[in-house]
Amino acid sequence: MKRLLRWYLERPLVLRIIVCFAVGSLIGGLLWHISQQASAAEPTHPTAVEAKIIPCIRPFGQVFVHMLKMIVVPIIFFSLVVGASSLPIRRFGRIGVKVIGWYLFCSMLAAVLGTFIALAISPGSATDLAGWQSLAGANQEQADELTRQAETEGTLAQLLLNLFRNPFEALATGNFLPIIVFSILFGLAMRVLAEAGEQQQISQMKTLGRLLEACRDTMFKLVDWILEYSPIGVLALTIVNFGLYGPSIVGPYISVTAGVVLGIVVMVFAVYPTLLWVVTRQNPLRVLRRIREPMIMAFVTRSSAATLPVSIKTAEEDLKIHDELVSFSLPLGATINMDGVCVHLPMFAVLAANIFGIQLTRASLVVLVITTVLSSIGAGGVPGGSLMLLFIILETMGLGPEQVTVIVALALGINPILDMFETMNNITGDLVCSYAVAANEGLVDVPADKSEPSPPPPAP
Repeated sequence: MKRLLRWYLERPLVLRIIVCFAVGSLIGGLLWHISQQASAAEPTHPTAVEAKIIPCIRPFGQVFVHMLKMIVVPIIFFSLVVGASSLPIRRFGRIGVKVIGWYLFCSMLAAVLGTFIALAISPGSATDLAGWQSLAGANQEQADELTRQAETEGTLAQLLLNLFRNPFEALATGNFLPIIVFSILFGLAMRVLAEAGEQQQISQMKTLGRLLEACRDTMFKLVDWILEYSPIGVLALTIVNFGLYGPSIVGPYISVTAGVVLGIVVMVFAVYPTLLWVVTRQNPLRVLRRIREPMIMAFVTRSSAATLPVSIKTAEEDLKIHDELVSFSLPLGATINMDGVCVHLPMFAVLAANIFGIQLTRASLVVLVITTVLSSIGAGGVPGGSLMLLFIILETMGLGPEQVTVIVALALGINPILDMFETMNNITGDLVCSYAVAANEGLVDVPADKSEPSPPPPAP
C-alpha cells in the first residue's frame, strides 16, 4: 500500500488531475445513462443515481472547493497588501495602469467577439416563445429567487457602492470587490508611510510588511497541501457534473453552447497568443503550456477565486514572474477580469432579442458591449457568478421582469457546462496579462520560452 501511495505521489500533479478528470467523465456519463433509463421506467421517482450515488460522491468534491475557498480571502488580502506595499509608488502607478488597462482591453475584445458570434449564430431565432418557456419551467423557482436578489444587488449603482463596504464585513462574507479595494489602499498607505514617514514609522512599516509576507507564505504552504488532494476532488466534481447533467443538457441549447465555446476557444488559442507575441515576441504556446494546471483547475472548479492559489503558484514557479506583480495582478484579475463572462453574456442577450422580438440596432449593440464589460467586473469569481449579471444586461435591453426571468431560467439549465469554459478563459486571461506586463516591465526572472533557468555567472 505504501509503495502504491508513493508511486501515486511521484506522478506529476497535472497528470493525476487529467487522469481523474477523464475517469470521472466516463463514470459520470455512465451514471447519467443509467439514470436516464431508470427515469424512463419510473418518471415520477428519483433515480438511485440522484438519490443515493451522487449524494455520496458530492461531498468529496465539495470539500475540495471549500478548502480552496477557505484560503482565498486571506490569500487575496495578504497578497494584495504585500504587492501594493512592495512597489514604489511611481512604479505601482505605471504597472497598475498597465494591468487594469490590459484587463479592460481584453474584456472589450471578448465582448465584441461574443456579440459578433451571437449575431452570426442567432440563437433562438427558429423557435417560439412557448417552447422556450416550457424548457425554462424546471428552473423557474430558482430564477424567481435570483430576480428578487437582483432587485437590491444587481444594479450598476449597487456594484459601485459595494466597492467601499466595511472591510471586516467583506472579509467575513467573502465579498471580493471590497476586499480588493481595501487591500490595495492598505498596501499603498503602508508604502507611503515607508517612503515619506519618520524613521520610526519606516521601521514599523518594514516590520509589518515582513509579518504580512510571512502570513502570505504560510497560506501558500496550505495551498501545497490542498493541491495534493485536488485529483480526488476533481474526480468527484467531474462525476457529479456529468452524472447530473450529462450530454443531454447541450441538446436544447446547442447553438448557445456552440457559440460560447467557439468564442472562448478563439480567445484562448488566437487572441491571447497574438497579444502575447506582439508584446513579448516569444512563442505564446510555450506560455500556454506552462499554465495548463490552473487552466484545468479552473475548468473543473468553475471558480476563478478558488483557482487563485494555483494561479499564483504557477505564475511564480513556472512563469518566473516577480512576486510583487503576481501578488497584485492575479488577485485583481480573479475579481475584475472576466473575459469568459464577456463572451457568454451577449449570447443570451441575442437569444432574448430573438425570443421576444427585440430589434438590435447598432446603438443598442454598442450599449450591450459596454454594459457587458462594466458589469463583468462584478461577477465575483465564484461558480455561477455570471447569472446575476444577466439581470443588468437584459434590463438594459428593456425586458420586463417576467421576460428576464425566462432567460435566466434558460441560462440556469446550461450554466454548469458553460461555466467550466468561461472560468478557464478567465484564468488564462489573468496569467497572460500578468506575464505580458511582467515581460514588458522586466519582472520575469527567466523568459518563458526557455526550458531551464540560465546558469549563474562564474565566480570571480
